[in-house]
Amino acid sequence: MPPKGVEDAAAQADQEPAQQPSKSAAAAAGGAAGSTTAAPAPAPQPPRAARPAAAAPEPVTGLQRSRILLSCAMYVIALAVLYQKFRDNGMLSLVASHARVKAPWVQPCGLLDAKEFVLMADRLVTPRGQVVPGAVHVRGGLIANLAASTPSADRHKLAQRLLAGRPLPVLDFGDAVLAPGLVDVHVHMNEPGREEWEGMATATRAAAAGGVATVVDMPLNSAPCTTTTYELRRKSAAAAAANKTFVDVAFWAGLVPANAHNPSQLKALVKGGALGFKAFMSPSGIDDFPNVSAADVAAALPAIRALGVPLLVHAELVDGDVPAGGDPRQHSTWLASRPRRFEQNAVRALLSALRDTAGSPTKPGFRLHIVHLSDADLLRELAAAKAEGLPLSVETCPHYLNFAAEEVPAGDTRFKCAPPLREGENRQRLLQGLADGIIDSVGTDHSPSEPSLKLMDEGDFMAAWGGIAGLQYALPATWQPWQAAGLNLTRLVQAWSVAPAQLAGLSKRKGQLAPGYDADVVVWRPEELADTSPEALHHRHKVSPYAGMKLRGRVLATFVRGSQVFGEAAGVAAQACGRTILGPQALPPLVLATEALRRGSTQPTSAQLDALC
Repeated sequence: MPPKGVEDAAAQADQEPAQQPSKSAAAAAGGAAGSTTAAPAPAPQPPRAARPAAAAPEPVTGLQRSRILLSCAMYVIALAVLYQKFRDNGMLSLVASHARVKAPWVQPCGLLDAKEFVLMADRLVTPRGQVVPGAVHVRGGLIANLAASTPSADRHKLAQRLLAGRPLPVLDFGDAVLAPGLVDVHVHMNEPGREEWEGMATATRAAAAGGVATVVDMPLNSAPCTTTTYELRRKSAAAAAANKTFVDVAFWAGLVPANAHNPSQLKALVKGGALGFKAFMSPSGIDDFPNVSAADVAAALPAIRALGVPLLVHAELVDGDVPAGGDPRQHSTWLASRPRRFEQNAVRALLSALRDTAGSPTKPGFRLHIVHLSDADLLRELAAAKAEGLPLSVETCPHYLNFAAEEVPAGDTRFKCAPPLREGENRQRLLQGLADGIIDSVGTDHSPSEPSLKLMDEGDFMAAWGGIAGLQYALPATWQPWQAAGLNLTRLVQAWSVAPAQLAGLSKRKGQLAPGYDADVVVWRPEELADTSPEALHHRHKVSPYAGMKLRGRVLATFVRGSQVFGEAAGVAAQACGRTILGPQALPPLVLATEALRRGSTQPTSAQLDALC
């Protein structure tokens, strides 16, 4: 065996490639550079010891592979749970907002090139319902702080208090109103499958221009409708990855006879990210979204109560006892075909089902929500049901507050909707129902279609598509009759931001100007006329009864999570700053996967969608 020093040298020689000696090394070895004297031959080296062959790795057993996969899955789930808790906790989110401001890879989106700034105006609607001068400190997409004082306070001094000497951008809107961004829980974007009717891009552009910061999409009229987890996940993943939503978007799932009797399917839809359910008690006009019966609703209610999510219902029970004939060009003919008793019978059946299932386990968040109430005769019964303690809320729409059946021009099918517009005195009572709090909220029921389906040339109310396009006009179309009836800004914010956010389960993040909330802000002037010209309309089609109307309530700017998505001078931002919001009960890995798609490719591949679904 060679000596240890020799063995180490041999090992080193084996690891390093041979090198030619330098001139200086040669000189040191045997003379000056260029000398003809031969260098002495190196001494012979002893033979190197053979290295042992590396042992082959042991194969991974099936049990070991399962343990590795299980560990990875547990890490992913833990990370996703932390992400969800972090996202929904206002104080923790505020801590994260500091990091987002400092992080160089987090870039501002929209019209304003700033991640931290201050808004101020003479009128700010506070969480307590006061309307006073105020300022809002926005940082990393959230409201970091609020400064509001007495009606005589100086907005500049309030802004300086928030700045605390820091050189942040300040946007001064003078005598305008700063209010929470609107939350419209009743929108039909019709994508995927019917983009020629509207589509997410045009709908959310219109929302941004109208002060709507969050849109909750109905399960119809996309094709196919959103009644299965597969279609729900495809819709939410496409919205997250397509980079075309200009405001935040969430989704309702459909309640139909096929899933109403299957609690596991309903639970899967909620775990898939749906905020709740929408059902029709009358034919929807869409073949793959059949209406439910009162028995279907009664069967589904225990499961929906246990899930703690709302059930939204189009409440009309259609019967055959309607007058025949009449001029189809007259709105009165359409009105006679949908009498008040359709709504009344449906609402009474729903209240009965609520009472019958009162003993079922019910989680917070459940309520039965009557959408687009048009019949003011029901207000007394609804008030009594609320006083009884039934979990119930009610919505109406701007078109029921603006238009009267007797004023609809002959053949103008832009005014056709279901339930139909009713008489002028009815709209005054609906406004009173809003003032009294019997009606909780307002939603546009934005339901556009291809212009050809409105049959404008024929003017046939009985055959035309029933739906009014009004998303961009949400704020002025509500404020115009609202202020005429003596209702105030505080009640408007309650009906258009606070109550809808509560219904959708988003009240920890949206609906208020408060620290820790998303910086969703609409800046508007109630006294000024809105631009209702067709040129300013962002809907895919310009067919709307609001076009050209004189409506007060001019939107100056819209912010979504701190990104300015609309400005009166610049228009809608070129960047799509909206995000997809999954329900609070969504499976954590799905939340992370959706966020990854949003941050990844601009359009998901079929393989990505199928993997997610």
